[in-house]
Amino acid sequence: MAQGRLGALLEALLVTFLWSTSYILTKIGLTEISPLLLVSLRYVVASLVLVPAAVLRGEHRALDMRAALKLVFLGITGYSVAQGLQCVGLYHLPAVTVTFILNFTPVIVLILGLVFLKTTPTLRQVAGIAFVIAGAYIYFGGIPADSLTGVIITLVSGLGWAAYLVAGRAFFKPREIGALGLSAFAMGIGTVFIAGSAWVYEGFTALSLGGWVIVLWLGVVNTAAAFFLWNHALQRVEAFEISILQNTMLIQIAILSVIFLGEKLTAQKMLGMAAVFVGVLIVQLSGLRGAGRS
Repeated sequence: MAQGRLGALLEALLVTFLWSTSYILTKIGLTEISPLLLVSLRYVVASLVLVPAAVLRGEHRALDMRAALKLVFLGITGYSVAQGLQCVGLYHLPAVTVTFILNFTPVIVLILGLVFLKTTPTLRQVAGIAFVIAGAYIYFGGIPADSLTGVIITLVSGLGWAAYLVAGRAFFKPREIGALGLSAFAMGIGTVFIAGSAWVYEGFTALSLGGWVIVLWLGVVNTAAAFFLWNHALQRVEAFEISILQNTMLIQIAILSVIFLGEKLTAQKMLGMAAVFVGVLIVQLSGLRGAGRS
């Protein structure tokens, strides 16, 4: 049993590494591919893998019109807005800054849960939010005007993913739809909107062999396979444990960005990242304790 749990944690850690490399590969891909086109091609490839797999497993049989409308909302928020704008944010900002901003997502989830799910934050969670705000202030020390657009776009991306997480929890009862079906169908719907936006605003340009390699790797390995491994790990360990592992992406991406993209990390930025990491950890662990008492 312990070996199975350890295997699941290692599986999840592998996924966080794959997702961390996505930021690096996306930054490289953006040197020749426009943002919306890159993210739409990535999710078209992933959808072509996941949607048939979900259909073959019969995940579609439990869906009705009401469930389909819910999936449309999840597709728009979780993929069109969250993933599409994340790629646009990477076009405007360094990879480490984008992941730093997106690390605020658990705090946004907490706020949305307070508004829509009527959950009340604990004192520990409030303290965690204070750490996050302090970390953001230390990290940025004032946002340069030329970075403001990228920061706003990335914040909206984080808001989209937070809305996806809260809505996914509120819309579907446990086992009403499998994790594979939820991921595949919401992704497929969101991909349609992303691809449509890419076609209207950017058009299609020919890709080099290197560009296609990046797109296919991101779609098959870092999206389709990674989502499958992530959901597989979730079946054997607690969600909060995986969430904590996901927070390590902030550190992983920072290291990868310095090595492969030549991005700079000052002592001030590292201090801000540490404060945000601790704050998010407090928020998540406090949520676990609150759940245990109810």
